[in-house]
Amino acid sequence: MTEITQKNNGSSTDMQKEQNINFSDAQITNKKVKDSGAKLIFGNPILCAQFLRGYTNIELLKDVQPEDITDISERFISMWHEERDSDSIKEIHLKDCPESESIFLITLIEHQSKVDHDMSFRILRYIVLILTDYAQRMEKQHSGITSSKGFQYPPIIPIVFYDGPGNWTASTNFHNRTALSDILGKYIPCFEYCVVPLSQYSNQDLIAKKDELSLVMLIDKLRSAADFRQLQEVPDGYLEEISRNSPDSLLQLIAKIISVLLHRLNVPKEEIVAFADQIERRDFAMLFEKFEAYDVQETRRVSKNEGICLGKAQIVLSFLADLGDVTEPLKERILSEKDPELLTVWSKVAAKAASIDEFISQCIPNINE
Repeated sequence: MTEITQKNNGSSTDMQKEQNINFSDAQITNKKVKDSGAKLIFGNPILCAQFLRGYTNIELLKDVQPEDITDISERFISMWHEERDSDSIKEIHLKDCPESESIFLITLIEHQSKVDHDMSFRILRYIVLILTDYAQRMEKQHSGITSSKGFQYPPIIPIVFYDGPGNWTASTNFHNRTALSDILGKYIPCFEYCVVPLSQYSNQDLIAKKDELSLVMLIDKLRSAADFRQLQEVPDGYLEEISRNSPDSLLQLIAKIISVLLHRLNVPKEEIVAFADQIERRDFAMLFEKFEAYDVQETRRVSKNEGICLGKAQIVLSFLADLGDVTEPLKERILSEKDPELLTVWSKVAAKAASIDEFISQCIPNINE
């Protein structure tokens, strides 16, 4: 098991913190389903620490533990847009960084299917609000301190977790979004935010991390039936290690998060419940063996396409019926066609053909083979 799990299992303080966290059903009723899953992930200090340590590639965060994280998001609820309450702000205490007592970490969760090219400006607004709040709190403690020569603002590390398809293509530097930046560069705010794109992690990369968050990430990556089938190749040792070392409360949370993610994929409720129950009971044996992908939207799309093709096929057959008797093989071939554009072409040919043989020669010359 990774360092984080070993430390959590060995610390009664960490365990107490984890057990005191209560995630009610109300917390997964966000209008955006993926936002709800992210809220549960980043609201949990163990999973959040695993994310910061294992995915950001920021040296100062390589040893962050759950007890180092304080969530201060409630101070800034007014700045979130579209009721996206999954975005979070963490205060990170760095034990081995004496020059700075704490870091204020912005964790921004991108849940859109497309890249947000205005993210750098959004983050700039967040940074200003956070530093303003910090200055006000310092002034309440020591009036006039922000005007003193030695006063320093805390560093802020903005992070965007992107779990949409493809790569994140937006500029990560606000400087690049500003006109005349090549001429007035030193007068323009210049900062970068860190992007963690889930699509760049293969299943093998995630499995190698051997922690609870990696299991959540594997589910978050699911997009198609082919992705589901790949999960059947997950090594038994990986699941056994998570099952053996994870506290009950964390497994219950993971079950909730995965339930939210599977709901997004239109997996039937009964199958979601059974899957979550296996996790909570530590029954990881053959966890993915009977797990199948269901996508209602895809089913509807296929059904709609089939209906369109059937209608077009019947039009072709009606034109051909005016020309003579349509053989059963020809009828079956036309009704089996699933390309609506091809059927449109066939209907035009059938409308102008002088005979069924002429239609066959132009459209289905191999029907009698």
